[in-house]
Amino acid sequence: MIEVDLQLARPGGFALDCGFAVPATGVTALFGRSGAGKTTVIQAVAGVVRPDAGRIAIADEVFFDSARGIDLPIEARRVGYVFQDARLFPHLSVERNLRYGERRSRAVERPIRFDAVVDLLGIHALLGRRPHTLSGGERQRVAIGRALLAQPRLLLMDEPLAALDGARKAEILPYLERLRDETGLPILYVSHSLDEVLRLADTLVVLHEGRQVAAGPVAQVMSLPDMLQVVGRFDLGTLLDCVVSRHDAGFALSSLAFAGGELRVPQVARPVGAKVRARVRARDVAIALARPDDVSVSNLLPAVIEDIRLQDGPYADIGLRVGEGRLAAMVTRESVARLELRPGRAVWAMVKSVAVDGSSPDFLAPGEITAPE
Repeated sequence: MIEVDLQLARPGGFALDCGFAVPATGVTALFGRSGAGKTTVIQAVAGVVRPDAGRIAIADEVFFDSARGIDLPIEARRVGYVFQDARLFPHLSVERNLRYGERRSRAVERPIRFDAVVDLLGIHALLGRRPHTLSGGERQRVAIGRALLAQPRLLLMDEPLAALDGARKAEILPYLERLRDETGLPILYVSHSLDEVLRLADTLVVLHEGRQVAAGPVAQVMSLPDMLQVVGRFDLGTLLDCVVSRHDAGFALSSLAFAGGELRVPQVARPVGAKVRARVRARDVAIALARPDDVSVSNLLPAVIEDIRLQDGPYADIGLRVGEGRLAAMVTRESVARLELRPGRAVWAMVKSVAVDGSSPDFLAPGEITAPE
C-alpha cells in the first residue's frame, strides 16, 4: 500500500489536509483544479516539501512520520519524478540523458534495463539527438525513461502532458498505458485533466482547495455527488468497465457489454473481447416512463430509480440501477415533478452520447463522440 496522511500550512493561508491509502500497483491519479494541492502532495512524497505533521509510507518503508521523528532524505526514498517540462540536460544526447538516470541507481539493483526502457518508450531512433531537436512528446518520453532508469520504487508524474498540445498528448498516451501495464511500477499521477485521469488511472484521489474530497476506484469515485464541486455539473457522469462484444462493419458500429447491458457506439479500434472504459455524462442520459419506440436514440436500457437529489436551481441528479450496473442522469426538477419520478420506480434510460477510452477525442482533448441514434 501507499499511505499518505499529511497536514501542511503555507504562507498566504493555503492549508493542505489529506489522507489516503491506495494499492502500490497501477496508476493513482491526484485530480483537482489548479491550486488544489496536488503537486504539494507528491512533493511531500518525494521529500522536496516537509509536512507539518503526518505519515508517508510505501509498503513497509516509512518515508516520513512526524510522531516518530522519521524524515528520509530525497535520495533514500528512491522515487522517480517527471515534471511538466522534461528538464533534460541540453548539452547531452538523449542516450547520455538516459545514462545519467542509470548512473544514479545502485549497480546491484537494476531490474529495469536500458534496452527495455528504450523499447517501451519507442525512443531508439532518438538516442543520438539533442533535446532541442525533439518534439514536446519526444522530450517527455525521454524524461520518463531517465526517471525509470534510476530504478525507482515509485514514479511521480506531475502534469506530464500539461504543456503538450492535443496531437502530442495523443502521441504519448499510448506509451503511458504501456508503462502502466508492462512495468508493474506504482505511479502517482497529478492532473487536472479529467480525460487523462479516466483513461490512465485505476485509483482516484480528488482534492479541492487543499481538502481531500474522495479516494477510491475510479468508477466508484466518479459516481459520487461530491464530484460536483470539482468537475462541475455538466461533466458529472458514470465510468463503465466494458468489453467489446461485437462489431457491425456495415454501419461502422461497435457493441460494448457492461454490467447493465450493452451500448452501441461508433466503431472502436479494439478487437472483440478487448476491455475498454466508457464514459457516460449524466447530461447525456434522458429518462422515459415507457420504452420509446419511435426515437432515434438506439441505447435504451431498462432501469430503476435508486435516488433523487434535488439541487439548487433547475436541475436534479438521479441515480439509476441498470441491471448490475449504475448510471447517473441529470434532468430538470420540473421533469421530476411532471413524470412523478421517485426512488423504486421503473423507467427507461436513453443514453444519447458515450465516450470510449482510446477511441474518442473525449479521452484525449475536449470533444465528444455521439452514440448512434
